[in-house]
Amino acid sequence: MVRIVEIEARLFLRDRLNSLFAVLFPSVLLLVLGAIPGLREPLPELGGQRFIDTYMSALVVFTLAFIGLQRVPTVVASYREKGVLRRLSTTPMHPARLLAGQMVVNFAAVILSVLLLVVVGYVVFGVDLPHHPLGLACAVVLGGAGTFALGLVIAALAPNARAAGGWATVVFMLLMFLGGVYLPRFMLPTAIQTIGSYAPPGVEALQQAWLGTAPDWRHLAIMGLVGLVAGTVAARTFRWE
Repeated sequence: MVRIVEIEARLFLRDRLNSLFAVLFPSVLLLVLGAIPGLREPLPELGGQRFIDTYMSALVVFTLAFIGLQRVPTVVASYREKGVLRRLSTTPMHPARLLAGQMVVNFAAVILSVLLLVVVGYVVFGVDLPHHPLGLACAVVLGGAGTFALGLVIAALAPNARAAGGWATVVFMLLMFLGGVYLPRFMLPTAIQTIGSYAPPGVEALQQAWLGTAPDWRHLAIMGLVGLVAGTVAARTFRWE
């Protein structure tokens, strides 16, 4: 298993453009937004907080959604399309171990991106460190599990890598909207905010852990349930060739 993770890590790093974008873009976007003076001022609409403080959770949403929905489905579908999974199925190593290696490498990239975001926000703009680190960790893990599981469902059902990329982009854009990446959440209708609170990657749980108290257990439970259901669907519908 360790060997598989090493190989997948090398392949991840070889795709330099997507790898760097996934890890660095949230921090770069924070630097760009933080350069706008008005976004560093407390706003009454945000309860006296700054826009960049409340947008940190949306940047984590971007990280989870991009890696879970833009990388995982296309890579796994391309493995099937190129016959990699079929060839592995004839060896003692089960192809599921390859998928597990994919998950480990991509989730490591998520952790690296989030840690970099925390450091940049704190050092450059004085953004508070997460007020509830354990809650943030749970939100990232469960939100990531739900998002990655949705990506695996797409990989399982898509006939080829191109289709997987197209389907994943639709889901990616939807989750980005629900997560307040395109528009600040206070500008969204209440119903949309509520849906975004429960849908992976779980922007509400991330924001609660970063700026306030422990995440609402109901948000975490729903994301965990989404991950469980989507993961089960992916496992039952997945085709090795």
